[in-house]
Amino acid sequence: MTDKSAIEAAVFQRLLRHLDARKDVQNIDLMNLAGFCRNCLAKWYVAAAADLGQTLSYEQARELIYGMPYAQWKLFHQQESTQDQQNKFKLNDGGH
Repeated sequence: MTDKSAIEAAVFQRLLRHLDARKDVQNIDLMNLAGFCRNCLAKWYVAAAADLGQTLSYEQARELIYGMPYAQWKLFHQQESTQDQQNKFKLNDGGH
């Protein structure tokens, strides 16, 4: 692993710790403000694994990103989105 790769890995791990500490920040908020969310990170994780010749399911990647099975995270931490959040999401074409 190059120094750059080691730094990037450390930054990514720090991002995951930050997101874990900020469970109050909902995915829709991330999508509305930044155009990506925890689920996007999981999809990117799957794609990166595939690029490196490894197989990783989306559910496995989400567990790595969320720090627990997604269904459990959703049950304990996901809040109902507000009408304002939904309107912003639609204006942003679903974050894409």
